[in-house]
Amino acid sequence: MAAGVVHIPWYATGFRGDDLAEALEHVSTIALRYNARSYVVYRARDDRYKFLQVLEFETKLDWERYWEGRELIEFRVNCSGWFQVPVVYGWQDVVCRGFGPGAGDGEAPTSSPAVNEGESA
Repeated sequence: MAAGVVHIPWYATGFRGDDLAEALEHVSTIALRYNARSYVVYRARDDRYKFLQVLEFETKLDWERYWEGRELIEFRVNCSGWFQVPVVYGWQDVVCRGFGPGAGDGEAPTSSPAVNEGESA
């Protein structure tokens, strides 16, 4: 079964960019408890209120358990005034991945294609 990556665009409300950044960092680490392979949160340099949370899961079910889990529900309730709604995420299939020298775990450049084996969206 091919891994999937979820892209979640977040847009902070006025003067809440730093608060949202800290909260996204916290809830992203929780994804590892739900079998996430990796997570990363990007903050735009040209618009400091714009974030992209990227989480990689082996299965979409693991993602759904994370998104509907107690911690994420509490985050969305407690921080609801910190970001604009609606929050619309997108599930992406991993087609290939590569790392240059000095990236990832420090090994030589690699490429690992993933083939979608019929996992439903």
